[in-house]
Amino acid sequence: MSTSTAVGRLAVRPLDPLQDAELLHSWLTHPKAAYWMMQDARLEDIERAYMEIAADEHQQAFLGLHDGVPAFLMERYDPVHRELVGLYEPEPGDVGMHFLVPATDTPVSGFTRAVITTVMTHLFEDPRTARVVVEPDIGNKAVHALNEAVGFVPEREIQKPEKKALLSFCTREQFERAMSI
Repeated sequence: MSTSTAVGRLAVRPLDPLQDAELLHSWLTHPKAAYWMMQDARLEDIERAYMEIAADEHQQAFLGLHDGVPAFLMERYDPVHRELVGLYEPEPGDVGMHFLVPATDTPVSGFTRAVITTVMTHLFEDPRTARVVVEPDIGNKAVHALNEAVGFVPEREIQKPEKKALLSFCTREQFERAMSI
């Protein structure tokens, strides 16, 4: 999948846990990625975590490219089996999502919005996806605003083992409506 945006061409490819681990390590241990809770991770920890994702039929990781250069991370998971088990009543077609735009010395205006739009477009390209589910940290106000900009509606706070989170949903129709504004 590849889309042209105001900030350039964005594409998504499957993540290679070994080949991409060093890059991911630099992203995930940066203070900007504090909500990913991997600040103290070693390179081997990142490799192991993403090898586990690659071996799991209920989750996938993708590397996002900006004009061919790695620029963001995307994770997709089945909330029936991962992350949200027992925390809400899943519906058929629910897909969970995480994304990370790493810190940069040269920020591009509108880039993160283009990334989340690309991520959502990628998820909804699968006709089985009816609704995207997210559970960002309750304190991550920046991502709450981004989520709402692409159609997410917060439902309630939930307590996960590692954090208090804001459970939010976005249907295909809500996403399409947000994109038409």
